[in-house]
Amino acid sequence: MHRYTKWSLAREILVVIASIILLLPFWILISTSLKTTEEVLTSSAFAPPSAPTFDNFIQLLSPTGSQSGNVYQGLSSSLLITTGTVLVLIALSSVAAYVFARSTRKLSNNVFRIFLIAIVLPTQLGVLPLYIGARNLGLIGNPWGMIIIYTAMAMPLAVFIYSGFFRRLPRDYEEAATIDGASRFQIFSRVIFPLMAPATGTVAILGGLLVWNDFFTAVIFLNGSPYMTLPVVVYNYVGSLVSQWNLSFAVVLIAMAPVLAFYVFAQKKLMQGYAGGIKS
Repeated sequence: MHRYTKWSLAREILVVIASIILLLPFWILISTSLKTTEEVLTSSAFAPPSAPTFDNFIQLLSPTGSQSGNVYQGLSSSLLITTGTVLVLIALSSVAAYVFARSTRKLSNNVFRIFLIAIVLPTQLGVLPLYIGARNLGLIGNPWGMIIIYTAMAMPLAVFIYSGFFRRLPRDYEEAATIDGASRFQIFSRVIFPLMAPATGTVAILGGLLVWNDFFTAVIFLNGSPYMTLPVVVYNYVGSLVSQWNLSFAVVLIAMAPVLAFYVFAQKKLMQGYAGGIKS
């Protein structure tokens, strides 16, 4: 039985102090976003708001626009592009990984190795030819082109994650479904894919984080268009503010909130995916 000693108390105190230090920036972010401009300039950054107000968020999320980019439009574009990319990514990468995992052909193994190489290659190396090709295809400045680009960027890692799960999955499920007369598509969609829930959750979270937080690709392909994503809008908006820290912190909080909520909702699947578990 573990005894509670003075060293246990010391470790707990250190953990509490470390937690306070790590959470302090979030406290400043939240409290400042709930203050008026006058209170931000006259009170300490650590002081709580005397009269919390949500006027900053209402102003930012108004569809009528803002000083240097519509935050409401940026949020809508980010949701559309992120959701579309995650759905397309799951559909394509799961099928590709299943083929790689079950195929015994040398060509499949070589193609899979190319996917593995693509994981470690910086995306920035191919930005120029990618931009030229996207421009020739009319994919610049619209969300559908960004969905295609982001799906291609996230495919190698997604295929790698799915392949690890498929290779560990016994073939007994497929053999039983084949005996029952199921087609190849039915076996994958009704038997195999539902068992990959942990991998799907991991791919959805990592792909969603990649797209939602990406600034470099979005600023190249969407800057100046009506479909700028939230990171680009936040960059333009914060750059136009001088001392309105309440609005600056509020727009940062708006950009953080959806991805934090999604992570809290799907963290169980993410942990299962990293652990390599298979839904029974």
